[in-house]
Amino acid sequence: MGKGEPVGVQTVLVPDPGPGEVVVKVQACGVCHTDLHYREGGINDEFPFLLGHEAAGVVEQVGEGVHNVSPGEFVILNWRAVCGQCRACRRGRPWYCFDTFNAAQPMTLASGQPLSPALGIGAFAEKTLVHSGQCTPVDPRVRPEVAGLLGCGVMAGLGAAINTGGVGRGDTVAVIGCGGVGGAAVAGAVLAGASKVIAVDVDQRKLDWATGFGATHTLNAREGGDVVARVQELTGGFGADVVIDAVGRPETWKQAFYARDLAGTVVLVGVPTPDMRLELPLIDFFSRGGSLKSSWYGDCLPSRDFPLLVDLHLQGRLPLEKFVTEQIALDQVEQSFERMQRGDVLRSVVVFD
Repeated sequence: MGKGEPVGVQTVLVPDPGPGEVVVKVQACGVCHTDLHYREGGINDEFPFLLGHEAAGVVEQVGEGVHNVSPGEFVILNWRAVCGQCRACRRGRPWYCFDTFNAAQPMTLASGQPLSPALGIGAFAEKTLVHSGQCTPVDPRVRPEVAGLLGCGVMAGLGAAINTGGVGRGDTVAVIGCGGVGGAAVAGAVLAGASKVIAVDVDQRKLDWATGFGATHTLNAREGGDVVARVQELTGGFGADVVIDAVGRPETWKQAFYARDLAGTVVLVGVPTPDMRLELPLIDFFSRGGSLKSSWYGDCLPSRDFPLLVDLHLQGRLPLEKFVTEQIALDQVEQSFERMQRGDVLRSVVVFD
């Protein structure tokens, strides 16, 4: 596969695990917008890629020195296996780890050409090779197609609300952009006990999805009226305590900035492109106070967050199943990209027999 070319199915050779490595039999893997970015060359140019990273499956083999997982365990894969030794880890902030692990050995095509696994995982395959730290055991009663979504987009949104934004009981929250990540931010705000959750989007379908995740109010930005003023109107004229930008564009970030209450919090979880720029009066930064944050992977610690969120799902308190729009076969990924670009799905999930 070259830049911008349609994805295809090919034979992948997966080596036996070396020290610290694990082979996982993949049971399900979500189709994330990041996979499309890889295909388009938006991440790097290390083609060919083995796409797929929102995955869950069963550990099949472990290499020397692996003690955190065993063959037969059901795991969710994550792309930030913390090192435990860098300056962030040593300061007790492992979710900021600056030296995360991936498998040392490459997976290859039948020709021997090495593949670049998306986010160090590469799970659009029946089996994949990862570092043992990329495997988080969770309750095996959870369905794989649901569990795997915590591996990226859903965790990013949930964590943006709970971990980065610190949403608490009684807070008012606005979420701008209500696709998969924004929808998860809505669900996270509801889970954290927010009293009012305002979903903002230009697509009525996404607003309907957000309502299903617990949004108390929806604003369609295409219907006219200033978004900032409308959020303020719904929050007693003050603005929201936490505003989450799940789009990642200068115009949506500015809306988030001005739609928050004094001393409120802005969380950027949508990923901007390198060419985007912001220009704001510096006095506005000073006079409004509060916090301006970016959220990496929902500032999650997989070993802490994945089991907890799976347990909440199994208790019926976190409707992860609502993110799964469709289940598809591996050879339907290209078509799922097209549906994603049209906004027809929250998540397509590849399910393996």
